Amino acid sequence: MSFNIALSGLDATNTELNTISHNIANASTYGFKGARTEFASVYNGMQPGGVEVAAISQNFDTNGSVTSTGRAMDLAINGGGFFVTKDSAGQTLYTRSGVFNTDKDNYVMSNTGAKLQGYSVDGNNNLLTGVTGDIRISTSSLAAQATNKMEFVANFDATNEAIDTNAIAFDSENTNSFHSSYTTKVFDSQGKPHTVTQYFTKTSDNTWEVNTLADGNKTPISSITMAFNPDGSLVSPVNAYNVSFPAAGANPINIDIDLSGSTQFGTEFSVSTNNPNGYTSGELAGVRVEDNGMVYATYTNGQSQLQGQLVLADFANPQGLSKLSGTAWTQSFSSGAPVIGAPGAGTLGGLTSGSLEQSNVDLTSELVNLMTAQRNYQANAKTISTNDKLTQALFNAV
Repeated sequence: MSFNIALSGLDATNTELNTISHNIANASTYGFKGARTEFASVYNGMQPGGVEVAAISQNFDTNGSVTSTGRAMDLAINGGGFFVTKDSAGQTLYTRSGVFNTDKDNYVMSNTGAKLQGYSVDGNNNLLTGVTGDIRISTSSLAAQATNKMEFVANFDATNEAIDTNAIAFDSENTNSFHSSYTTKVFDSQGKPHTVTQYFTKTSDNTWEVNTLADGNKTPISSITMAFNPDGSLVSPVNAYNVSFPAAGANPINIDIDLSGSTQFGTEFSVSTNNPNGYTSGELAGVRVEDNGMVYATYTNGQSQLQGQLVLADFANPQGLSKLSGTAWTQSFSSGAPVIGAPGAGTLGGLTSGSLEQSNVDLTSELVNLMTAQRNYQANAKTISTNDKLTQALFNAV
């Protein structure tokens, strides 16, 4: 019986040594979760029969440290949850390893070849929540968008002397006919750039004239009056004013310019907001992932376009997940059904782009455990050796 007890100890300790060795070997594996060997006593009726391995459990309670990598497609989960991926056989895999890239078809893939899952977008790049699928980055160029709105907020110097426009008519080349000016780049329907220049002339107390010119032409395409209250706040125009001018080979440019928020104080002219929409066409330059899982394609014209939103999954019992590899698991009856949601929702953690989660293995503890397991192995081997000597002595005595 002693031989069998010691042999069970050797087998169980050998399993523990394998587990510890596996932990140490994966100390630098991204998203790896350390495991431990759990033992249980064996009894034959009332007689002790040795030891057995009850389970090999993984530590999902402790997350690894997050390390910056600088790669936009490297993602780390800050908190609970798993990335949801799908392999070539259609099997859904859950992982903490956030090493992602795009394949030749521009699907977002893990380093094991599984496709990242999330919410897709419709033809107008509006997010479609509810049903998950493969996240794919569009490789098509971003079409140009004509400028049709512009927010312009400035402070006009109240100390400026008024100009008699009857005596000095406005002339963009005569600096004595206006007090200040500002030029804005805008785009037509083909993405070609144009300029819109606003000239501001104080005509009387709290009253300014705004002449707008396009593409360096001398003839104003618009002329309006701005009025301010004695406290410097804007009275009119209340609504945006419109300017329109032709663009060769493209649709006419039609822009609503909103001056709301402009002021007249006794400080020099300054522009605090100049925000026209519209842009020229652009080529795909890269991918950006926000902390809420939103995936954007970035373009050479500085614009971004939503491509989808990756999702995370959580389980009532992560220990019940079926282990497929060191960093991937599948759903099981024991784990329960996954709770799918956007990063940061509920118990799901947020994302850190350009970073990866390290293994949660503590090398110091593992090396101490390794020494302990080695001594246990030696002790069981010594038990067998001692039992063999006792048996041999008994045979010799007989």
